[in-house]
Amino acid sequence: MSQFKKIVLAYSGGLDTSAIIPWLKENYEGCEVVAFVADVGQGAEDLEGVEQKAIASGASKCIVADLKDEFVNDYVYPTLTTGAIYEGTYLLGTSMARPVIAKAMVEVALAEGADAISHGCTGKGNDQVRFEGAVAALAPQLAIIAPWRIWTMRSREELLAYLAERKIPTSASATKIYSRDANAWHISTEGGELESTWNEPSEQAWTWTVSPEQAPDKAETLSLTVEKGRVVAVDGQAMSPYQVLMTLNERAAKHGVGRVDIVENRLVGMKSRGCYETPGGTVMMAALRAVEELVLDKPTRAWREKVGAEFSHLVYDGRWFTPLCKALLASAEAIAEDVSGEVVLKMYKGQVTAIKKRSPNSLYSEEFATFGEDEVYDQSHAEGFIRLYSLASRIKALKNQQK
Repeated sequence: MSQFKKIVLAYSGGLDTSAIIPWLKENYEGCEVVAFVADVGQGAEDLEGVEQKAIASGASKCIVADLKDEFVNDYVYPTLTTGAIYEGTYLLGTSMARPVIAKAMVEVALAEGADAISHGCTGKGNDQVRFEGAVAALAPQLAIIAPWRIWTMRSREELLAYLAERKIPTSASATKIYSRDANAWHISTEGGELESTWNEPSEQAWTWTVSPEQAPDKAETLSLTVEKGRVVAVDGQAMSPYQVLMTLNERAAKHGVGRVDIVENRLVGMKSRGCYETPGGTVMMAALRAVEELVLDKPTRAWREKVGAEFSHLVYDGRWFTPLCKALLASAEAIAEDVSGEVVLKMYKGQVTAIKKRSPNSLYSEEFATFGEDEVYDQSHAEGFIRLYSLASRIKALKNQQK
């Protein structure tokens, strides 16, 4: 294998990355391993003791970067503005977190004088593409080491035995029912009974939101203020993007809002099933779409939907640091110039519904929309409009009659 002096490892403190540290040191003799931990809001429990774990596994140091505000402000909110939803259901929780982590990891690698980056992504997943694509765009001179594509270990038992032989402590066990990924935006759960699409998810598959059946019998309403496509206040209280998300997560989760059980198409070609919980994000998405209903004309809204569909694949496929990303975000930002207003939403038994909405830029006019008598719309004008609108069909039908 090639020789490297210093390797920065994307470290989580879990079984895989705990085994990767000694494996790197053994296979790249004399190399120094720096563990990099990204705090994207996965929770204090996941981060507890992570530095000590990294050092105990053989890392020379462990750097923990607080990326929560940057994650929500620079990745979640712009994606919300585009309206991106992957395959009509997935709000891209894991996907959006990868570019902010990769960017910070590259910055650490350059500051540390590292010549390689390593990660614990498997060869079956999307994350390997997201991480490595970001590194290629930001620092192509850095080598990438993906142990799961190189080493011979294939099971949790083998990884545990590997650590035991080297007397490296771990809290992991041979039995792991689920694979989970958490951040401030969402929690994803895969594995266990979910591997069969004929199994209904048990309540153990959900860790954040309450079951809609067990949610309160009384609905809860809240008001969101939107400015240029960004939620800036909850119930009239101004907040940062991260504070907005934390507030909505807490309030929506107890109503069972934000649960989805989907089978998605991975970038690498296979399908996978996951249970995703995105309580606050689901509320924000509903609010933004409600304001759009008022302010976007038909062709602009149709274009925004196309931008959102394209952006969902861009984020999912790990193409954040590309010219196309900049172009789509610029388009979404231009559309959002008028997306300002206030929305009242009702949360009840797993559902969130916009029940009131208003905007200073609203194109909705009661004078034009009324079924009563009005003085602003001459209904006789519709005849000429319809005749011109259907002209192509009329000409084609006449041609067919002549044949």
